[in-house]
Amino acid sequence: MMVAAITAGLITAFLLTVIFSPLTIPLLKRLKFGQSIRTEGPESHMKKGGTPTMGGIMILISVLAASIIIQGIVLSWSTNTFLLLLVTIGFGVVGFIDDYIKITKKRNLGLTSRQKLAGQILIAVIFFGVLNDSSFSTDIAVPGTSWSFEAGWFYFLLVVVMLVGSSNAVNLTDGLDGLLAGTGAVAFGAFAVLAWHVDMADAAVFAATAAGAVLGFLVFNAHPAKVFMGDTGSLALGGGLAALAIITKMELLLVIIGFVFVMETLSVILQVFFYKWKGTRLFKMSPLHHHFELSGWSEWRVVVTFWTAAAVCAVAGIYIEVWI
Repeated sequence: MMVAAITAGLITAFLLTVIFSPLTIPLLKRLKFGQSIRTEGPESHMKKGGTPTMGGIMILISVLAASIIIQGIVLSWSTNTFLLLLVTIGFGVVGFIDDYIKITKKRNLGLTSRQKLAGQILIAVIFFGVLNDSSFSTDIAVPGTSWSFEAGWFYFLLVVVMLVGSSNAVNLTDGLDGLLAGTGAVAFGAFAVLAWHVDMADAAVFAATAAGAVLGFLVFNAHPAKVFMGDTGSLALGGGLAALAIITKMELLLVIIGFVFVMETLSVILQVFFYKWKGTRLFKMSPLHHHFELSGWSEWRVVVTFWTAAAVCAVAGIYIEVWI
C-alpha cells in the first residue's frame, strides 16, 4: 500500500508538471517575467537574460495537487502532511514575493536580506509551534550509531537554523541549468526511501511528490533551460528538505544527503572570509559551481558532476541510516 502510494505520488506530480509547464511558460513570457542576470556573474550567463523565471510556481502547484490527490484520497491527512506543505508553500510564497519584486523593479535584488529572513523565521516558528504541540520528540539521533541526545530548548533553535539554512543553501545552488532540479530530485528521492524505511507513509509520499515535480520541471529546465524556478522554487525546496529531515527525525542526516548544498554554502562563506583576510579570492567565483565554470568546464559537465556527487551523498545517507 505504501509503495503504491509513493509511486503514485511520484508519477502524479511528474505528469502534472510536464503537462502544465507548456501552458505556464508562455504565460510567464507574456507577463514578461524574465530573469535578470547579475552583472558580477559569469559573462556566459548574460545570454540567459529574459528566460522566464518563477517556474517554481509549477513545482508548488504540482506538489500541492499531488498531495491532495494521494494524501487525501489514498492515505489520510496528517499533521506531518500539513507541516510539510506549510513550510514548502510558505517558503515558496517568500520566494515568489522576492522574484516578483526583482521582475517589476527590473533588478537582480528583490527582498532585502532582513525581509527575507524575517519571513523564513516566521514560518519556522509556526512550524515549530505546531510540531511542539503534538508532543514531538526533541531527541537528536547521531547517524550511523545508536546514540542520541536530548536537545531540550536548543531544539527550537536547531529547527529555525535548519529551515532557514537549508532554504538559503539550496537557493545558492540554483545557478546553472538543471543543477538544482537534479540535485533536489536526488535529495527528495533519498528521503522518500528513508521515510518508507521508518514506515512514515505521509512523509514518504510528500518526498516522492516533490521529487516527481522537480523531475518534471527538469524536462524544461535542463540545458538550455526554457524556464528557471527562481526563488519561488529554490527557497521552497530547501525548506521542504529540512522539514522532511526534522519530521523523520533524521536532522543530522540532512548534512550528508544535502552535502552538495552544504559545500555550495561553505564556498560562499570561505570566499568572503578569505577575501577579508588575505585580500584575494579563494575561488575564481562563488558559489562553487561558478568556480568550475570559470576553470574551463562546460556548464553541462559541471551539472552532471554535481548530480553525481548528490547521488553519491544520497546513497551514503541511505546506507548509514539503513545498514549501519
